[in-house]
Amino acid sequence: MPTVIKKLDANSYQLKDQVVGINRVTKVVKGGKNLSFSALVVVGDSAGHVGYGMGKAREVSSAIKKGVEAAKKNIVRVPITDKGSTIPHTVTGRYGSGAVLLKPASEGTGVIAGGAVRAVITAAGIQNILTKSLGSTTAHNVVKATVDALLRLKRPERVARLRGKELADIVPVDEKRKRAESTAVAVAAPAAPAAEPEAGSGEAPAPAPQV
Repeated sequence: MPTVIKKLDANSYQLKDQVVGINRVTKVVKGGKNLSFSALVVVGDSAGHVGYGMGKAREVSSAIKKGVEAAKKNIVRVPITDKGSTIPHTVTGRYGSGAVLLKPASEGTGVIAGGAVRAVITAAGIQNILTKSLGSTTAHNVVKATVDALLRLKRPERVARLRGKELADIVPVDEKRKRAESTAVAVAAPAAPAAEPEAGSGEAPAPAPQV
C-alpha cells in the first residue's frame, strides 16, 4: 500500500537547509561536453518537519538553490515523542536497493547515524535514535529510504484510536518501573497490628524484640 504524503506549507515553518551531496554531471553532445552540477538538499525546522529535494544547474550555487526550492515542496511531518525526543517505535524504510532501520533510543544516547541519514534525522529534530543502513550507500537512496521510514511512523494515540483500545493497551508499562512502583506501595503500606491474646487464656503477651 503506497504511503500517502500530505503536502504542507513550507512558509509556515522556519526551515534550515543542509547540503547532503553535490555531483558533477558531464553530458557528451555533438559539439563537446556540457558540464553541470546536481545537488541533494535536506531542509527541516528541527521540530518534526523535514523534506528533501534535488536541483541541477550549470553552477553549484544555482543547483543548491533549486534543490532547496524542491525540498520545500516535499515537507512532511514526523511524529516525535515528548519524552526523550525520539521516535515512537522501530521502523524500516526502503527505496530502490536502499534500506534504513530506525530504532528509538533512551535519553542521552544522541543521534547514532552517519552521512545522509544523520542529515535527515537532524533536520527533523530527533535527538536520540539508533540507525543502520542495510542496503545501498548511494546518498539519494539513503535519504529517500530514511524519509520513507519516517513516514511509516505512527503515534500510539492514533493506533489506539484506530483499534478502539486504550493507550495503556497499546503502550505496555515498563517492567522495571512497574516493579519499582509496586515496591514503593508495599513499603508505604502500614504494618498489620499484632493479634492480642484472648481474655482468660492465661497467655502473657510476647515481649517486644530488643533493638
